[in-house]
Amino acid sequence: MTILAIGAAGAVAGLVVPALAERGARVRGLVRKPEQVDQVRGCGAAEVTVGDLRDRTSLDQVFRDIDAVFYIAPAFLPGEAEVGKGVVDAAIRAGVRRFVFSSVIHPVLSGLVNHAAKAVVEEAVLNSTLEYTFLHPTLYFQNYAGLWSTIIKTGVLAEPWSADTRFTRVDYRDVAEAAAIALTEDRLLYGTFELCSAGNLNRKEVAALIGEVLGREIRAETSDPAALGDIPKPMRTMFEHYEHRGLLGSPLTLRAILGREPRTLRAYIKELAAGKA
Repeated sequence: MTILAIGAAGAVAGLVVPALAERGARVRGLVRKPEQVDQVRGCGAAEVTVGDLRDRTSLDQVFRDIDAVFYIAPAFLPGEAEVGKGVVDAAIRAGVRRFVFSSVIHPVLSGLVNHAAKAVVEEAVLNSTLEYTFLHPTLYFQNYAGLWSTIIKTGVLAEPWSADTRFTRVDYRDVAEAAAIALTEDRLLYGTFELCSAGNLNRKEVAALIGEVLGREIRAETSDPAALGDIPKPMRTMFEHYEHRGLLGSPLTLRAILGREPRTLRAYIKELAAGKA
């Protein structure tokens, strides 16, 4: 069985490759750039292919002799819905049996393009004869990795929406493990799974948690979205939504899938502090 991991060089999608390799799966990684090939091989991929999700000929070559697919769209990909439908069509043309889609929590939020586009891809899969599993992770712990150096330098955790909005979060390593189970076992077939860790924290509480781990004060502030410059409109819409509403979910499903407690945000922050995340 050969499994195609799309986005195999990505900061989060790349976590699926070692999760599959640990289960003895043969992985073909799809990357965008030749310089990413060695990185993905080092994570456990048996082969790595450079391809373009927007090019039908490229996709047909990538999907040749593939049994199962893991798909996650790049964040805020322009035309995400159409690109995703093209990936589903390529899987069908190639005779792929199983399709595991890392979607998003609450894809029914039609006002958020990055959510609604994933609902379109899910519909395309549902209208096919593919075996499928839909994973609905919430915000990733890994988002804090990009903020970490600034937090350490300034003592401030800042994001461009209200510090009072609450979110459920998840470690994408747990999502990757769930994806590997879905790709190599049958027990998650035809399921849609909300994937969350425990805790519904706002930024003030996250800042306090970081402060406890570091042994110093960390302040929660709200940055000005205008200071971010030219960012995609869907991202601005997301910030506006987060100003008033968060993304909340239950850890029950992920706990049941993994057979253990999901990783905690405190544990992830300790990894960041130790330079291990």
